[in-house]
Amino acid sequence: MDAYPAIEAHGLIGDLQTAALVADDGTVDWFCAPRFDSPSLFASLLDRERGGRFRIAPDGGDHVRRQLYLPGTAVLITRFMSAEGVGEVIDFMPVRDGAATDRHLLVRVVRVVRGRMRFAVECRPAFDYGRQEHKAEITDDGVAFRGDSAALNLSIVRALGAHGDEGARLREDGRGGVRAVVTASAGEAGGVVLETAPDGPPARWTRDAVLAALEETRDFWRGWVGRSTYRGRWREMVERSAIALKLMTYAPTGALVAAPTAGLPEQVGGERNWDYRFTWVRDASFSVRALLGLGFVDEAEAFLTWLGHRVREAGERSSPLQIMYRIDGSGDLAEEELGHLDGYLGSRPVRVGNGAATQVQLDIYGEALDAVHLADAHGLGVPHDGWTHLRGIVDWLTGHWDQRDAGLWETRGGPEHFVYGRLISWVAFDRAIRLARSRGLPADLARWTAARDAVYEQVMERGWNAGRGAFVQHYGGRVLDASLLYMPTVGFIAPRDPRWVSTLRAMDEELVSDSLVYRYDPAASPDGLRGSEGTFSICTFWYVNALARSGRLDDARLTFEKMLTYSNHLGLYSEEIGPTGRQLGNFPQAFSHLALITAAVDLDRQLDRASSGRGPAAPR
Repeated sequence: MDAYPAIEAHGLIGDLQTAALVADDGTVDWFCAPRFDSPSLFASLLDRERGGRFRIAPDGGDHVRRQLYLPGTAVLITRFMSAEGVGEVIDFMPVRDGAATDRHLLVRVVRVVRGRMRFAVECRPAFDYGRQEHKAEITDDGVAFRGDSAALNLSIVRALGAHGDEGARLREDGRGGVRAVVTASAGEAGGVVLETAPDGPPARWTRDAVLAALEETRDFWRGWVGRSTYRGRWREMVERSAIALKLMTYAPTGALVAAPTAGLPEQVGGERNWDYRFTWVRDASFSVRALLGLGFVDEAEAFLTWLGHRVREAGERSSPLQIMYRIDGSGDLAEEELGHLDGYLGSRPVRVGNGAATQVQLDIYGEALDAVHLADAHGLGVPHDGWTHLRGIVDWLTGHWDQRDAGLWETRGGPEHFVYGRLISWVAFDRAIRLARSRGLPADLARWTAARDAVYEQVMERGWNAGRGAFVQHYGGRVLDASLLYMPTVGFIAPRDPRWVSTLRAMDEELVSDSLVYRYDPAASPDGLRGSEGTFSICTFWYVNALARSGRLDDARLTFEKMLTYSNHLGLYSEEIGPTGRQLGNFPQAFSHLALITAAVDLDRQLDRASSGRGPAAPR
């Protein structure tokens, strides 16, 4: 087993309430249950000794491994090829697209397609991030793992032919886990089923029942992605990104997690190791644009319902929105360090919870209002109660937009007058005014309009650095910030405006490295954290949009095509790309995938208009 496989050497499976990472060596090295934000059951990705793992792979011998998704699905296939035979492990989770439940199934089908292969099955959970002891009791049908606050059953599907029954006997490994070895020949198939929160001993699973669950799961995903209306140039990558976003959605509430993992580093050995298993108002609001762009109206509506509850709660408390919440809408995200875990390749500390939840980030209101405005244009009208609460948020913002905040990137170096926060505050007022006017909704339009215009004038005066010939990260500074690539996308500035053309040229020279884009230079803009970081994938996709809208279509398409080569073997992206092309940060990252979708849809529009001679498309 690879001690610490590359971050990108993983696929993601899930059931719309939680998810698991499966490395290309056949190891489940990250799995939390019953929810994304629950304590881990397997976490060897963060500590190879204490984290716990669940591995199925050839038992010795030389072999080559490959991973792929069953086309149009979240069913993951890990193949092992040797001179003696070819075998595969098919991993999936039957979908729980309904009410929240503690019971989840992780199914691992094992089959041999050529020759003969000997597989080892190893399962050693580590409850509560490896902090809780447990006992393992082997039964006729599998093994029951029992801890003080969690339980798992592992059931053996005894259907591997002539060699299967004897080889599949489970034996304790002396470390709280079990191991079995099974030999199978071409045409033979069986597997194992992991069950969380069981209400009894391991169940007796038949091969037919497992294969039926596989077919049902396959059909669900193909039926879902088949609803996509995207017919553009990059359909395979766009649909894979859509499936990734769906896998990161908590179906009972419609909330989208930023990533299903915690603690994966932005710099190996560094301290930028955050927990992303929560719902950022910003990220999820961006997802509305991506999902509506593909025709997934139900998913967009589900998130807007979740957001509406948060807006109502904030209004009832006469308080601002938090920047992030748990997937059930609760706001307690107390951050703690797991000192007993080594971290990925020694990247410490490992953090769970997120202390940035209480930061003031003024941009979240504009992103939320932009999502509501876009949804309204797609027929998802704002109900009366929803508008009442939104109006209260906009009224609050009129009195608070002109203050320092922590910024989009959640820096821990102190508040500043970040230009991005002002930019998206302008969006909040602009979209609220448009909604009120187009729908005849009650609003203090004079006050909102005055605030919108004041923000605009302030950004143009104080956000522009004449010496640099560019808009900068915060007032009084000289640092460039890739978040401002969003300026023409939201319609704040014309993409051919000389100030914008000059800003984009400055970013070309300072933030772009062979098409990849850094969010800012940490050395020039201290953010309260040690170390450096890679290029940010969302910024690269924003750069594509900015290039296309500025008329640089050839550059935009080349940048986009280059960026596609940085995905992993399955079309998945983490948060960042390191200097060697390796992926960094939590994986996969919703921000990266929703930005890919938006870039693809917008670039298609721009290319289509250019080919028809109609000129650049207007911002949406």
